[in-house]
Amino acid sequence: MRNVRELGTRLTNGTKAKQGIDAAAIRELAELLTETGLTEIEVEQGGMRLRVAKQLAPVSHVSAAPIAPVAVAAAPAAAEAPSAKREGPHPGAVTSPMVGTVYVAPEPGKQPFVKVGDQVKEGQTLLIVEAMKTMNPIAAPRAGTVSEICVSDAQPVEFGQTLLIIS
Repeated sequence: MRNVRELGTRLTNGTKAKQGIDAAAIRELAELLTETGLTEIEVEQGGMRLRVAKQLAPVSHVSAAPIAPVAVAAAPAAAEAPSAKREGPHPGAVTSPMVGTVYVAPEPGKQPFVKVGDQVKEGQTLLIVEAMKTMNPIAAPRAGTVSEICVSDAQPVEFGQTLLIIS
């Protein structure tokens, strides 16, 4: 597998394209997406950020910009019955703050952090999202009752995807 840090270094060194980005680095990141099955990869180095993401459509998206906050819209949910369709996310939705793999229990074979119907307190760990070999606990933003768990154990998740709903 290619060294992502090496690619990041190439963003600011060596042969640069018109916008200051090495076109070969973009190609290598796109190949890395295919090899790993990831849908998105981002490299930041020397004040430049390079993000390559796959879309459901056959066209892939590549963007490069100076570091700035980036807002990404959640992917549309699977087709729902027209009567069940809501405008915007559920008010009690707990969404993924990153792309990664979600785990519902602290380790395989253990009891899940929460189940539907459980009462949770603000700050209580609900799930874990693993990103780049780092386990990131997802805490309850407020107290309430878990009314729906929208993901399964070891499922890949996208930024902004609803993980569970607290009513």
